[in-house]
Amino acid sequence: MAATLTMITPDPQADERRRRGLRRMRSLAVGLLLLAAVVYVATLGRTGFWGFVNAGAEASMVGAIADWFAVTALFKRPLGLPIPHTALIPRRKDELGRSLEEFVGENFLQEAIIRDRVDAATISLRIGRWLAVPEHARRAVDEVADVAVIGLGRIRDDHVEELVRDVLVPRFHEEPIAPLIGSLLEETIRDDLHHGLVDLTLDELHGWLVANPDVVAEILGERAPWWAPTRLNDAVISRLHRELVSWVDDIRHDPRHHARIALDSMLAQLAQDLLHDPETQERTERLKARLLDQPQVVASGVSLWNALRRSIQASLADPDGPLRARLTDEVTAFAQRVVSDPVLRARFDGLAADAAVFAVERYGAEVTAVITHTVDRWDGKEASRRIELQVGRDLQFIRINGTIVGGLVGVLIHTVSVVIG
Repeated sequence: MAATLTMITPDPQADERRRRGLRRMRSLAVGLLLLAAVVYVATLGRTGFWGFVNAGAEASMVGAIADWFAVTALFKRPLGLPIPHTALIPRRKDELGRSLEEFVGENFLQEAIIRDRVDAATISLRIGRWLAVPEHARRAVDEVADVAVIGLGRIRDDHVEELVRDVLVPRFHEEPIAPLIGSLLEETIRDDLHHGLVDLTLDELHGWLVANPDVVAEILGERAPWWAPTRLNDAVISRLHRELVSWVDDIRHDPRHHARIALDSMLAQLAQDLLHDPETQERTERLKARLLDQPQVVASGVSLWNALRRSIQASLADPDGPLRARLTDEVTAFAQRVVSDPVLRARFDGLAADAAVFAVERYGAEVTAVITHTVDRWDGKEASRRIELQVGRDLQFIRINGTIVGGLVGVLIHTVSVVIG
């Protein structure tokens, strides 16, 4: 059996204001009842005008007492008497909780209502207008950057190691890599994307050959025959170096050089073999498996992540750095586009409505069930006191209106009685 939940006052000062308001309205209602009783006693047995006053006072008392009974019966037994169908809230709070749950679910958590409210809220327009102000965009970027820095710092190396070892490496083992490399290589050759890399490589190679003739001479000298004269070896090595530099320079400046054409042909054939030749595909997969089975793969993955994380954290942590400035500019520009583009706003509002509908459809029952579960755990008397404190002041108007309307009805009935009589 669930323990009874004591209702904790969320705001003592607000409750004290409500309590004072309830006492004032109760005093007013009781004062009107006493006034009606005094008038009734003072005019008892009189005729003429005072007869109308007496009839009105009598009806006012009846109306006031009847409405006092009705209001009191909601929260407790009037005068402590065990009258049926009284103290409704303490006795039937569980049923009231379930009814409230059904009411909220049937009348508020409906797709049409949710979409209508999301559309009326113009969420994307409000957010766009707010972020279109550079100061606001900077504040948002600063908050996100601070959270991102903290979040990145919470990721431990062992988490990354587990991700690489238990998730990424097995996935790479299962995924055939030859067709992927073949497709990328084929697209690269078709769009001539590799020429830029070739040009960069040739420029670097030419610069290195020109700047390091001694290193080239040393490398070639180690392979020269031992029996050849030193002067002859030096001459041959010097000539080879000059020819090598000249050959690389020719390739650099001739887009149609036969070496470039040969490289293109070789890469094209490799792409086709990776896509269609089973033997090449098998060799590629074996090479992939050997590489993935190396222990250094996991360590390299962790090291790469740490380097990337440090770089991102350093960039995000600098409040005046280029990354935050660029993010602020991008956020501001995008917000301005959202404000000026109704089609884009409609798309975002639609996504927001879809997300709200999905959340309600998936979790709406759990949300409304909180009402029933909470009410079930309330103490009946405490719940009655709390509800009366919230709405009791307004309910006193029923007693006041009953007193006034009852008096008017009493005068009317007395008038009809005099006219008929």
